Amino acid sequence: MGKGKTLWNYFDKLEGDKMVWIIVLMLMLISVLCMFSSSSRLLVGDQTRLDIVKGQVFLVLAGLIVIIVCYNIGNLKFLRWCSKWGFAVSLALLLPLLARVDLGFIRSIEINGARRIIQVGPVQLHVFEVVKVAMALYLSWALDAFKKGSLSYFRDDETKQKWLYIYGPFVLTFLLVIPGSNSAAIFIGGIMAMVILLGGGTFKDFAILAAAGVTMLLLCLGIWKLSGGKYLERIGTGVSRVVQSEDWEAKALEARTGTRDFFDAIDKIRQPYSAKIAVHQGGILGKGPGRSTQRYIVPDISEDYMYSFIIEEYGMAGGLIVLILYVSLLARGSIIVRNCGNDLYAKLAVAGLTLLISGQAFLHMLVNVDIGPMTGQTLPLISHGTSAFLCFCVAFGVILSISRIANKRIERERREAEPLMETRQEVQQGLNDLDEFESGDAAGTMEEEDNYEI
Repeated sequence: MGKGKTLWNYFDKLEGDKMVWIIVLMLMLISVLCMFSSSSRLLVGDQTRLDIVKGQVFLVLAGLIVIIVCYNIGNLKFLRWCSKWGFAVSLALLLPLLARVDLGFIRSIEINGARRIIQVGPVQLHVFEVVKVAMALYLSWALDAFKKGSLSYFRDDETKQKWLYIYGPFVLTFLLVIPGSNSAAIFIGGIMAMVILLGGGTFKDFAILAAAGVTMLLLCLGIWKLSGGKYLERIGTGVSRVVQSEDWEAKALEARTGTRDFFDAIDKIRQPYSAKIAVHQGGILGKGPGRSTQRYIVPDISEDYMYSFIIEEYGMAGGLIVLILYVSLLARGSIIVRNCGNDLYAKLAVAGLTLLISGQAFLHMLVNVDIGPMTGQTLPLISHGTSAFLCFCVAFGVILSISRIANKRIERERREAEPLMETRQEVQQGLNDLDEFESGDAAGTMEEEDNYEI
């Protein structure tokens, strides 16, 4: 075969963790395939499925550009500087969202009873998706700077520094997310807590974070109760999901078909039950691409219930492939962390982002098989959603960038290290000397050496 350039040649030249590259490309391909089949409820006006698929393909290409841009950042100092502003970016998005800003060009939007979107012109930005990535990177920077003693304020008081740079941002972010989504607040809080603990947090730190989280939840619950449900409505939604006292399935069976009570009960159980039906009907190999029936029933199947849709069309085999991809990411992330050496920022950034992606994927899967209450968490890099898709692309790009830097460091150290064994030339020279000795050619040399004895 000729030596012409092939696709594999270009892939082989990619630096960083190639397994992560494979995971990214596989997830993106699955997303395009799933959008084609699950897009029935996404169609607007004269749109066809091909229009939805074209949109997803363009989104995938945009995501690849984002990943490549982040991947080509070869300077950890620049990544640290960007991460430093993660909390400021989060506040800049959460405050107008909570304040229900409506300035025409920029406004806060409520969808399905939840306020999670900031619209800038024609672009809708899912705020919580940005906050997840931004806060994981910010805390990685803050903990690294705290360990190095390079934080600007309260240099002589570590407790004040922790509250200003670590505990304070944790508490404020958690508090600002709760009104929009209880599950998002708990998930983001969990990720932030994990980053803090991985960064050297003690039992005292864990106790402070846990106490702060529980206190804020109780405070919000009290406000919701005292206001009669007028404020913090999402707290009431969360309570009803966790402590569901009414058996809506029994009510649906007892009510007369076609009555208001019947449809009210069906609406309450439609999504989780349809998701379970999809998983059950998928079997081992699934119904086949485009043959899903539950996509016509579950409103958010392309977002919150994507995994159940995958199992319905591609069976447990397809679901297992997706699960393996996220488990593989978790494994590769641990390897990259180990390769980061003593750089705390790099280790925490990779660990935090890997836990964010894989943790959200596992949570999505558990909800889809009816283990735990609905959380509204999408399947990373597969579910429909522009903001979430691009934010996870940023996360993958940072992971690949740091893995690339870590691999270069390891390669440099390998070149600089003293060889543990003799080189091939030294071994060959030793064999040649042995041959000369056995053939008698070395006798003259030995006599000359004897003449120099003292």
